[in-house]
Amino acid sequence: MAHSDGLTLESIRNSLIRQEDTIIFSLIERAKYPIIPQLYDSRCSVLPGISGSLLENIVRETEAIQAKYGRYQFPEEHAFFPDNLPDSLVPPNSHPQALSRRIHYGKFVAEVKFKDASEEYSPAIQAKDRDALMKLLTFESVEEMVKKRVEKKAKVFGQEVNLTNDAGNGKCKIDPSVLPCLYGEWVMPLTKHVEVEYLLRRLD
Repeated sequence: MAHSDGLTLESIRNSLIRQEDTIIFSLIERAKYPIIPQLYDSRCSVLPGISGSLLENIVRETEAIQAKYGRYQFPEEHAFFPDNLPDSLVPPNSHPQALSRRIHYGKFVAEVKFKDASEEYSPAIQAKDRDALMKLLTFESVEEMVKKRVEKKAKVFGQEVNLTNDAGNGKCKIDPSVLPCLYGEWVMPLTKHVEVEYLLRRLD
């Protein structure tokens, strides 16, 4: 795998921990604004002649612009809508895409895990056994630790700060309980899905 030289499970773990900070701060920023359900519903499109929700169209157009400026030339950067992206016009430039980057980092996780225990992974890869690979990749104790850590970070990063000693009376800009749910139900399962799909092609 390109750009995998020098990677270790420890270096990847440290990178994933730093990415948690980016995701939490992004959610705190999002929490400033009201939820408008119509923006997410493809049946409520406000753009005549254009299918899909307003959010989907915004993301598609944003990704098309960023693709022109080299965002997706980085191996850890992936578009949500990769079809028909324009070619890059300039050399690569770094832009954050917190959740997608975190999920697709699974490729690097899978590569390091494979190198560390290829004799364990190879039979399942050769058999195209997704369930066996998922079992090998799943460490419930680690996942529980991640969920506890992101919840604690959300409590710390999201607290209202003032000049008194009451630390904002426990008020948070974002509900900390959202983070373990987000990671447990979406981020980590999708990351493992990326890991499995990568490993299935590892011996090709």
